[in-house]
Amino acid sequence: MRRTILLLLALANAYSWGIRGHNAVNRSAVQTLPADGPVFLKAHEDWIAYLAIIPDSWRSPSEPALKILEDPNHGWFKEQFAMLPAIPRSRYEFVLALYEAQKKQSAEAGNQTNVRWTGTLPYAAQENFERMRAAMRRYRAMKSGGQDTKFVELEIAQYMGRLGHYTADGAQPLHDTIHHDGWSGPNPKDFTREPRIHGRMESQFVDLIELKTENVRKQVAEPKRLKDPFVAILDHLDTAATFVDEVYALDKAGAWADKDHKRASELVHERLAAGAALLRDLTYTAWLESDTPFNFTRGNNPIDPKNPNYNPATGSAPPGPAVPQKK
Repeated sequence: MRRTILLLLALANAYSWGIRGHNAVNRSAVQTLPADGPVFLKAHEDWIAYLAIIPDSWRSPSEPALKILEDPNHGWFKEQFAMLPAIPRSRYEFVLALYEAQKKQSAEAGNQTNVRWTGTLPYAAQENFERMRAAMRRYRAMKSGGQDTKFVELEIAQYMGRLGHYTADGAQPLHDTIHHDGWSGPNPKDFTREPRIHGRMESQFVDLIELKTENVRKQVAEPKRLKDPFVAILDHLDTAATFVDEVYALDKAGAWADKDHKRASELVHERLAAGAALLRDLTYTAWLESDTPFNFTRGNNPIDPKNPNYNPATGSAPPGPAVPQKK
């Protein structure tokens, strides 16, 4: 057991906020669920918090097939696909769009225009949101039928816990830029190029200030139903990316080694609170949507060739129009 915990700690510190930050996001989201939301999840807070860092354990070279699948799910490097006019709502449509763009680029640039070095974080988040919504539909059916819901509750809690990893990663500015592990390319502000800046902010500083869940929870916005969850996820990533320069400027000033640095502490708490708010709102939205019957037609079946948006290259139709890129 001790070896397992040490391994999880090492993986969390290597890739993301670390146990303290990720736990604060998941716990804050559970604790701020509104009264008309899936409040049964509050009984599973410890399980949801435990799951917060599990997706990082899927990124070890010891499981190479899983690493290839999972690595892109933790980043969204928009500089790499600025040429795309819009973001497809389908993971496969996005991969094909990257492939077409890669063919038009120089060999050197094209090496980075691929799924690994562009990231797929919004798709991982959307997919887990939909898993949670599907399970919530079964929860409602079982509850109304007088069945025991303990296992489906744990299933829903699992999806929420996993989803929280992606909303937290997306809130961290360095997960939303090619400058994720040191400044890349032209460097007029002389920012550091060393990879350890990533860990200095999201793990070392978070531990240095002994970040507490209650301080993150205080900054979580009021609950809301999301009109379009996928757009909300993309907006979350775009907002986080606006803080990239500030993260580097704070590093240059030595802020990530100063436990009393006010702005560094504010930024970390703001970003974690944003990750918690999105997780809570996605969970709340999934719960509300799960109460609406789905009217199945051939037109809304994504794998039906008669769907008007069916793409034979992917064997499916995207679940809605592409989202125009914000410049």
